[in-house]
Amino acid sequence: MSLPTTMKAISINGAGGPEVLALTEVPTPEAKPGEVLIKVVAAGVNRPDVLQRQGNYPAPKGHSELPGLEVSGTIVALGENAERFAIGDAVMALVPGGGYAQYVAVSELACIKKPEEISYIEAAAIPETFFTVWHNVFQRGDLKSGEKFLVHGGSGGIGVTAIQLAKAFGATVYTTVGSDAKCDAARTLGADVAINYRTVDFAQVIKSETAGKGVNVILDMVGGDYIEKNIRSLADDGRLVNIAFQKGSTATIDFMRVMLKRLTLTGSTLRIRSNEVKGEIAAAIASKVVPLIVNGKIKVPIDSTYPLAKAADAHARMESSEHIGKIVLTI
Repeated sequence: MSLPTTMKAISINGAGGPEVLALTEVPTPEAKPGEVLIKVVAAGVNRPDVLQRQGNYPAPKGHSELPGLEVSGTIVALGENAERFAIGDAVMALVPGGGYAQYVAVSELACIKKPEEISYIEAAAIPETFFTVWHNVFQRGDLKSGEKFLVHGGSGGIGVTAIQLAKAFGATVYTTVGSDAKCDAARTLGADVAINYRTVDFAQVIKSETAGKGVNVILDMVGGDYIEKNIRSLADDGRLVNIAFQKGSTATIDFMRVMLKRLTLTGSTLRIRSNEVKGEIAAAIASKVVPLIVNGKIKVPIDSTYPLAKAADAHARMESSEHIGKIVLTI
């Protein structure tokens, strides 16, 4: 198969608002050893893409500076020693960058075969959120069946994924969202308690709903003054996992509470992790989570889709915080 030497992609022309995203012509990447080249059908839009556009989340050294962390599509070329997939296979993949494009090269370890029952648009909305939630909630947070779990931002991509996964694996689920309509949507996805943070103090609600005991695991992407409230909302031996800091990464906290309650504070970012780590997460998702999506027990809520050339509109939609579910670009 003859591949074009150039492709259409979205570039970031200086840090700024959605308007700095532009459709450009760039060289088509090549699959390096251990990589596959994917002809992209759809690409997920995520908060880290917005941060990168704003100049606050640069691409890791040696990786594409184009935005986009997850894609679905078909494999059109194999790098040396890449043998897990064949040309023509439909896959979804977590990529370190470059997803907003017609083609992207990625380690074969970070790819999962796309089941026929899942559309390309749904598949493009899976890797970033499901990799992130699985690693941080179940591996780092060690959430177990029967425990209580709180996720902030329950209407975004991470939130809708975390609600469903935690519920599917036996947890009682609490979430915070920014409107009563989003509370209804979160409950529909399986949240036992949905809290409108604009009208009530979530820490007070958690205290009341758990008879003062607190929750076992919290997944937070807000940071700032939420950090101290999260610590107050954790049960003995609770685990707080931070994956982003929309309100800032610094806070004043009382470590006496951490000590007396034997709390664990942790966090991670997946983009800079090794291909081997991503491969381990991909294998877990393929065996434990994808079957739940195929049989309909877990849904992949899609808020909206935009053509690649309208990436700026997709970012504006995300920054409005009006979306419920994932925003996807179609190529």
